[in-house]
Amino acid sequence: MHPTVEAVTRRIRERSATDRDRYLALMAGARRDGPQRETMSCTNLAHVMASKPDSDKLILRQTQRSANVGIISAYNEMLSAHQPYGDFPDQIRRTVARAGHVAQFAAGVPAMCDGITQGQPGMELSLFSRDLIAQATAIGLSHNVFDGVLCLGICDKIVPGLLTGALRFGHLPTLFVPAGPMPSGMSNAEKSRIREQHARGEISRDELLEAESRSYHSPGTCTFYGTANSNQVLMEVMGLQLPGSSFINPGTDLREAFTQAASRRITEVTDLGNDYRPLSQVVSEKTLVNAMVALLATGGSTNHSIHLVAIGRAAGIRIDWEDFHELSRVVPLLCRLYPNGESDINDFDRAGGVPFLVRELLGAGLMHEDVSVMFGDSIHDYTRPLGLDGAGRLVQGAPREATGDPQCLRSADDPFLADSGFHRLEGNMGRAIIKTSSVPDNRWCIEAPARVFADQQALMDAYEAGELTHDVVAVLPGQGPAANGMPELHKLMPVLANLQNDGLRVALLTDGRLSGASGKVPSAIHVYPEAARGGAIGRIRDGDRVRIDAAAGKLHWEAGRDHGQPVHWGRGNEGLGRELFAGFRDQVTHAEAGATIFRWDD
Repeated sequence: MHPTVEAVTRRIRERSATDRDRYLALMAGARRDGPQRETMSCTNLAHVMASKPDSDKLILRQTQRSANVGIISAYNEMLSAHQPYGDFPDQIRRTVARAGHVAQFAAGVPAMCDGITQGQPGMELSLFSRDLIAQATAIGLSHNVFDGVLCLGICDKIVPGLLTGALRFGHLPTLFVPAGPMPSGMSNAEKSRIREQHARGEISRDELLEAESRSYHSPGTCTFYGTANSNQVLMEVMGLQLPGSSFINPGTDLREAFTQAASRRITEVTDLGNDYRPLSQVVSEKTLVNAMVALLATGGSTNHSIHLVAIGRAAGIRIDWEDFHELSRVVPLLCRLYPNGESDINDFDRAGGVPFLVRELLGAGLMHEDVSVMFGDSIHDYTRPLGLDGAGRLVQGAPREATGDPQCLRSADDPFLADSGFHRLEGNMGRAIIKTSSVPDNRWCIEAPARVFADQQALMDAYEAGELTHDVVAVLPGQGPAANGMPELHKLMPVLANLQNDGLRVALLTDGRLSGASGKVPSAIHVYPEAARGGAIGRIRDGDRVRIDAAAGKLHWEAGRDHGQPVHWGRGNEGLGRELFAGFRDQVTHAEAGATIFRWDD
């Protein structure tokens, strides 16, 4: 093992000891009590079985031999990534029944599309939907009649929410069942070019819409490497999905074979048999370090600097940005995927995908080998992707020896960069993060006058009015979780990219989020303390000097005059359901604590 990886893991274990022991004791007690089908009243059990056919009722009575698998699904038709899940429950039920067990649809959880709500008021509910999904998952499993869990979810806040909720039922084995990405459409380079053209007013809205429709064109996950596809990499690396299953397109024979295999697998690892694999043992300190390493090596979504923290807390494990920062110094960048390159997730999978990534990171001593996984004997089985043989059977292949495309995926001894590009920033404004994996070296340090904007539209209006003609740090305070739910600020990227392309030195500073789409513009994000809680970012005024230095890990503000007390920036919190989440805004922790309403250590 690399000494830095060992040191970070040891530090996490030491700081987590009390919380982790408490969590594992809670899970041990839940296992001891077990699913309640055997001890519940006849009335209770009758309700469990009422909607099932007689054959299933007979199986459900056999509490010591036959498993009841709970399905938690984020299916809806609005998300292209989740639309394929519509027929998954039937596939799962048939497969589980052939193995002599029962599967029941336990709950549907909310699943909003960040792609639809970008730049809209609804985006202010996005981050909070993660914790709501965790609560909905808990409600689905609260009946306490399940021996195992299958989670159907892919995107943004959905997978972290499902996993957080499932971890509170960590005595149960849990598998995630992906649905796969849509086939590649318009190239990412062309898509980016057209967006920047539209930002400059060179093409019409109809032309932009036509281009976007050629990019997002069918069922399946979006193909750029944002939070959704980062989720899939992490679930596979953590041993919670089947090897090589993350990026198989929907509607294919292989996709269906993976769904059936996951359905069979969950029945094999319950506490009814001899190969019990509870979620609480699979998700450990070492598992989370492996997840952080994989995220860094692929240049994944900055959202996971929040989500992995929240997931860890649910399992009694405390990680922070310092852990990411130290690991980033020794984890090489092995991927160039849009927006950090031109390749998409289908290119990544053809080049070797997650199995090749795991092989390289294990070989370089950057991932822990002694972790539990849901499939196979060890994490080394996750270097050997499953595929169909000539007879249509799912079989495990040999590890891939070399990348199939060095333009998007490389070996550990030939990385794109020696440093994966995640930096923790700190200074007189507090703490923040910045991702530099696709930022030119000469842009890692930006010092310029501040221009403060109330929201994304104000910045775009200033750009269209021709006001942004000098070097500038665009400051957007009032975008933190306590202010308005911490929306992503993707609408800014084409405008800021154009300014940078015009030769200006520009950067973004905000207590909001950018997800996986920060791209080539230096962006100090997740700043805390946030403006709504008295943070210094709320006192910055136009003309103040701001310095963002990723290489040194520094964030400095020099006021031009006495600015007095901080102010609350951003739009009001009413309309489109936002008023229903006032309690979330009041309770939410800061970004480095996971931006969550859950207080596990209280």
